[in-house]
Amino acid sequence: MRIRKDSTHKHRAVQMAVVTVLDALSCLPWHWVDTQGILVFLSILLLTKYIYQLPAKDLPPGPFPLPLIGNMLNVGFKDPINSMNQHVETYGDVSRVNMGAVSCVLLSGYECFKEAFVQKADAFTDRPPYPLNDKLCKGLGLISSNGHMWKQQRRFALSTLKYFGVGKKTLENSILEESGLLCNALQSERGMPIDPQCLLTNAVANIVCTLVFGHRFEYDNKHFHQMLKCSTDIFQLPVTNWGRMYNEFPRLMNFLPGKHQRAFSSNEELKRFIRDEVKRHQEDRNPSNPRDYIDCYLEEIEKNKDEAAGFNEENLIYCIVDLFGAGTETTSNTLRWAMLYMAKYPEVQEKVQAEIDRVIGQSRQPTMADRANMPYTDAVTHEIQRFGNIVPFTPPRISNRDTTLSGFRVAKGMMVFPMLRPILRDKGEYSNPDQFHPEHFLDKNGKFLKREAFIPFSIGKRKCPGEPLARMELFLFFTSLLQRFSFLPPTGKELTFKYEIGITCGPKPFEICAVTR
Repeated sequence: MRIRKDSTHKHRAVQMAVVTVLDALSCLPWHWVDTQGILVFLSILLLTKYIYQLPAKDLPPGPFPLPLIGNMLNVGFKDPINSMNQHVETYGDVSRVNMGAVSCVLLSGYECFKEAFVQKADAFTDRPPYPLNDKLCKGLGLISSNGHMWKQQRRFALSTLKYFGVGKKTLENSILEESGLLCNALQSERGMPIDPQCLLTNAVANIVCTLVFGHRFEYDNKHFHQMLKCSTDIFQLPVTNWGRMYNEFPRLMNFLPGKHQRAFSSNEELKRFIRDEVKRHQEDRNPSNPRDYIDCYLEEIEKNKDEAAGFNEENLIYCIVDLFGAGTETTSNTLRWAMLYMAKYPEVQEKVQAEIDRVIGQSRQPTMADRANMPYTDAVTHEIQRFGNIVPFTPPRISNRDTTLSGFRVAKGMMVFPMLRPILRDKGEYSNPDQFHPEHFLDKNGKFLKREAFIPFSIGKRKCPGEPLARMELFLFFTSLLQRFSFLPPTGKELTFKYEIGITCGPKPFEICAVTR
């Protein structure tokens, strides 16, 4: 009844405005109508349209939208993450924000996430169409596809990654081998100040390369570095001001220079790199002995007769772009935060190293089996993910039917922005949410404490498919690094927690000293 009532009020407002316009025009002298009269008519017409588009009372609460631009001024261009945090504090876990003329729902509470993505998962599984998505991936791949195609591509990716060892000993050995190479590279720096970003990104990306391409790259490989740079350009764009402007004015932005143009060029270059890898696989693959994700996908193309599932070479390339970008950026940025926190909190670092020395020692590498006997180290890795919050927003969704969330109406076609940061810093869940405090994940007896609301990979049907891989990488890389090194700030320099905004938020470039233990 409320929906109909609000709609009736709007129609009456429109009718009254139209009558006002006609009355005004009928009273105007003819010589005036051609100039000011037309302007008055257009102004009232715009006002009428604005009144008609005002949010209904049963929608989630939010700031009053301005004509044309909505609430874009409320979302800070310099730091949209903090702007959104303030928005959540003001309007609650389910709120509304108008991006231009588009009314969006902002979700920021664990119970809301469960309602939307678990209990009502079928209503909020799809990704919304928007110009930047169309430009970068044409609605293909694992992240931005929808419907039957997305289900089939995700099913295939999960089964293939599992086949090649995600969560198994075979992949564990590959990660440990890469950890050893990473540690050797750090040791060659002899404790001098370095920016660890390149080395960490190389190491993590090589795990994805092993799964997808069937081989790793040397750390000094120029093509490998260029591929990583292209991936970073692409994954940083959507939440930058350039990306936001492109979504609002795509035709205009296509002709203007800026970071969006660099990202588009990087996207094409990365696809060429992957296309060359696919071509090499086509030439020398053995169907009876698949080596990696590409071999398995090429086999699926040949045997899958369901065209709607999207198994073709173009989709293969976009799936690899998603696997490579998402699988590299998240873990490498988490490890950068880990180094930064260890240098900033030496007392935490010492406790981790004491546990490593007691459980593993210095004569062998860590294994996943050790984690059960290392509650403090496990707590620290979880706190790094919580406090670092590398994915403050998960990719947006769109409602495919009329429904409700926390009693508020969500109309079909409304965009939904899931925000993880308020969940990971919930004052009701964590005793010191705005401080780095590993004890958040320890009980009173010092045993590891699992928290249901700890969801850095999100929840539901769209949660990160690489979660098992990321958890394994984080524990093994982190433990291997702390086993061999102590991380210290360079002499006379103060480390900060300033971050760079992107789809994943890593720390701003910093230097650190890796001192051999």
